[in-house]
Amino acid sequence: TLLVKAYSIHSSAILRDTLESHTLLSTKEMVDQNQTALEVEAQHTSTSELRKLVDNANAPIFGIDVDGNVNEWNRKTAEITGFTKDEAFCKPLVSTFIVPKLRKTVQEILDNALRGNETSNYELEFRTKSNEIRYLLVNATTRRDANNRVVGVVGVAQDVTESANHDRAVAAMAHELRQLVDTANAPIFGIDIHGNVNEWNDKT
Repeated sequence: TLLVKAYSIHSSAILRDTLESHTLLSTKEMVDQNQTALEVEAQHTSTSELRKLVDNANAPIFGIDVDGNVNEWNRKTAEITGFTKDEAFCKPLVSTFIVPKLRKTVQEILDNALRGNETSNYELEFRTKSNEIRYLLVNATTRRDANNRVVGVVGVAQDVTESANHDRAVAAMAHELRQLVDTANAPIFGIDIHGNVNEWNDKT
């Protein structure tokens, strides 16, 4: 009888320890699962907030994948160019949206960014849906994934169309004045502050 009681007590202790062990293991698994769920939720929230920030930014933001096709096109870019995100996505950026005379240079800048060599403050000319030209001052930044592999390029731009048009208008006016002076039917000449001649038109 004593032997049976001792065996019974020993068995009960083993069962209790086993149950406690399983309970602790189950609790740890639940904690780990909850922690993982929280991390995933936090990552999702961060990604969602970043997406909203890009989409609603007051600056044009666009991007390409490693093949040069558009995979980023925020609302400001759509507003400036007239092309919606759906119209722009998966299109080759350079041949579709960049004016012909700059395509080679822009392609080189994008290729450099895909190799990790970024470019700042480059002025490019975007062709709009209405066939107008918008001047954008762009920073081309290399885009990487979680494993630090290059997956594309992001361009954050500033629309400088009004300023560029003004500069071109001033340059055109200066050119016209130069022609006017040179071809005037009266002698026109001038000197600098040291008394040296710095103007001498054809009639002179």
